[in-house]
Amino acid sequence: MAGIGVVATLTVAEGKNAEFEAIFTELAAQVRANEPGNLFYTLTRSRANGQVYRVLEAYVDQAALDAHGKTDYFRAAGPKLGPCLAGAPEVEYLDAV
Repeated sequence: MAGIGVVATLTVAEGKNAEFEAIFTELAAQVRANEPGNLFYTLTRSRANGQVYRVLEAYVDQAALDAHGKTDYFRAAGPKLGPCLAGAPEVEYLDAV
């Protein structure tokens, strides 16, 4: 299967987990409902450190990934999620093999 994977690592500030998860749940619902080029978009939390989350994403191609980043709901999520974070997200892009 061809495609592009994304792994975004986000560290959430102490006491902000519930707020972060609520905002992200709303974002993920929008992605799943409106982006046919998105194969999956899942939030996971580290078992070793409950403040560390990883977003696992897959898109059919670069155009689908680009479209995701341009959506109004994705752009609106940044200012909402930002205050919940303890630092800048780390994002890794992967090519399916």
